[in-house]
Amino acid sequence: MPNSLFTPPVYRFAPSPNGALHLGHALSALLNARFARETGGRLLLRLEDIDRARCRPEFERAIVEDLAWLGLTFEAPVRRQSDHFADYETALDHLKARGLVYPAFLTRGEIRAHVAAIEAGGGTWPRDPDGAPLYPGPERTWDTRRREDAVAAAEATGRPYAWRLDMEAARRAIDGPLTWQETGTRPTSGTDDPEGLAGTIAARPEAWGDVILSRPDAPSSYHLSVTVDDAVQGVTHVVRGQDLFHATAVHRLLQTLLDMPAPVYHHHRLVRGPDGRKLSKSQRDTGLAALRESGLSAAQVRALVL
Repeated sequence: MPNSLFTPPVYRFAPSPNGALHLGHALSALLNARFARETGGRLLLRLEDIDRARCRPEFERAIVEDLAWLGLTFEAPVRRQSDHFADYETALDHLKARGLVYPAFLTRGEIRAHVAAIEAGGGTWPRDPDGAPLYPGPERTWDTRRREDAVAAAEATGRPYAWRLDMEAARRAIDGPLTWQETGTRPTSGTDDPEGLAGTIAARPEAWGDVILSRPDAPSSYHLSVTVDDAVQGVTHVVRGQDLFHATAVHRLLQTLLDMPAPVYHHHRLVRGPDGRKLSKSQRDTGLAALRESGLSAAQVRALVL
C-alpha cells in the first residue's frame, strides 16, 4: 500500500471514455478505492476526454455504470478534461514564455520517411520507451522570428502543427536530480514483470525526446493535461498500470517546470489476456459489461483481479 504522507491523501481513477472498461481498469479502480479506504483518503473520478474524436457520451455513461456495479463511489463533481482546456492552455503559455516549447510541423509520414532514410543508409535512430522514433526537431534551432512567421503561415493556410517540449532546454532549466517516489513495482527491461518495490526512481525524461504538448486535434496532450489535473485536484497518490511507469519521468519534469507538487506513484501489474498481451478496449471478451452480461458477479470480478 502506498505510504500515507499526506492528510488526507487523495487518489484518483482516470479512465478515457473512448471504449468499455476491462479487467485492467477494474484492477486500477479497485486498488485506488482500497488505498483510499485504508488510509482514510479521498477518491476522485476524472474522465480524460481530451480526444474529442474518440470519446463519446455513451462510453462515459457505461464507465459510470460499470464502476457503480463494482460498488465504487467517488466524490462529486467528476472532472472532465474537455471542460478545462483553458487550464492546459495557461500551462502551455507558461512554458512558451520560458522558451521551452517550439512549433513542430513535420507530419507522422515525414517523420517515418526521415527515420527510414537514415536506417536504410545503415544508421540508427533513437526511439522512446514505447518504441516510437524521437522527433527530429528541425524547428528546434529556428530563431523566434522564423518560428513566428511559420506559425502565422500555418494558421493562414490551415496547415496543422503541434507544440513540442524542447527536451534539452527543459532539462537545462532543472537544477539538481529529477526523481519520483515509487511504492509499487517497476517493470523489468522489455517487460512489465515486477522487480519489487522501487523506492526513489531517477527520472530520465530525455528518453522521450521532444514530446507533444498540444496538437490540432487535441488542445492538450496526455502528458500536459494529466500533470495539470493532478495538481489542480490536489492528487497526492497516483495509482496506475506499469505501462505508464516510464512516462512518469515526463510528468515529473513538467511538474517541476510548472512549479507543481509531485505525487507519490504506485504502478501496479497489468492484467493480460490469453495471448499474454495487456488488455485493450477492443477486446470485448474482457470488458466489464460483457462479463456482467455473461453472469459474473461484481464479487467474482473483484476476485479475478485482486
